[in-house]
Amino acid sequence: MSVIPTTGREWHLVARPQGWPKPEDFALREAPISEPGPGQALVRNLYMSVDPYMRGRMNDVKSYTPPFQLDQPMEGGAVGKVIASNAEGLSVGDHVLHFGGWREYATVSAKSAVKVDPEVAPLPAYLGVLGMPGLTAYAGLLEVASFKEGDAVFVSGAAGAVGSEVGQIAKLKGASRVIGSAGSDEKVRVLLDEYGFDAAFNYKKGPVAEQLKEAAPDGIDVYFDNVGGEHLEAAIGRLKVHGRITVCGMISQYNVTEPPAAPRNLAMVIGKRLRMQGMLVGDHQALQGQFFEEVGGWIREGKLHYRETVIKGVENAADAFLGMLRGENTGKMIVAFED
Repeated sequence: MSVIPTTGREWHLVARPQGWPKPEDFALREAPISEPGPGQALVRNLYMSVDPYMRGRMNDVKSYTPPFQLDQPMEGGAVGKVIASNAEGLSVGDHVLHFGGWREYATVSAKSAVKVDPEVAPLPAYLGVLGMPGLTAYAGLLEVASFKEGDAVFVSGAAGAVGSEVGQIAKLKGASRVIGSAGSDEKVRVLLDEYGFDAAFNYKKGPVAEQLKEAAPDGIDVYFDNVGGEHLEAAIGRLKVHGRITVCGMISQYNVTEPPAAPRNLAMVIGKRLRMQGMLVGDHQALQGQFFEEVGGWIREGKLHYRETVIKGVENAADAFLGMLRGENTGKMIVAFED
């Protein structure tokens, strides 16, 4: 076994945000570390993920997953190296994907950790393109939205970890047209030049409905929603009869303190016979093997591209989370710990 440190740093939520989270809502604290118990392994985290859904867990409300507890370590995806093990199947030196992020050291059960191979893909990829965001994109487009060849697809938040993969998968599966929205001209260029979108626009430069109409003059068949609000209203207006909407997230509403005005055209769902379905990636774990095989193949063949925004240092994890909410990342936002 490796030498086990006596303490490690971990991030606690110390106040429930009202509107936009603030740095003072979080605290980085020292916590004791002990040897793993039966069936457990101690992992030194190398990379952790910050994701939009974490904002919802900061509210003390009933939801699909319990809220973060105050003055307790937060949770999230992480990849690390086993430094001590009392679990069959996990050995010192193994790399594992687990849910004990937001801390330098995590004690995980063998049942909740998945071994990953850094020779197959870089470790951060298991938090993004080959991780939860990637499976969300794959399942949300192909299974929830029932994508079929020839569909025209609109993706909001298209430069993020999920949206960028949705658009590329749609292209690889034969979409007739893929349109994306993003929050800067630089991100729009990435969508067009790097990810192969047919059209993209900066939603900050004008009404979304007008820009979407120009980008999709013949309408759309599928809308993959990461933003909600004005984007959802615009998409409803452009969807064809029997169009489908996958509601993955509504980041435009996560920090609001008043009910949003849009969408104001929900009645169009009736006449257009639209199908609108929310999704949680946990419902689609049966697709994981197929996802690894197909998406992993596209990555190896250079057909699917991805970006990561990497912030170094556990002490900067809260800033990375806040930056992600502000849209400062292109692709997956990841915090890298010192190796």
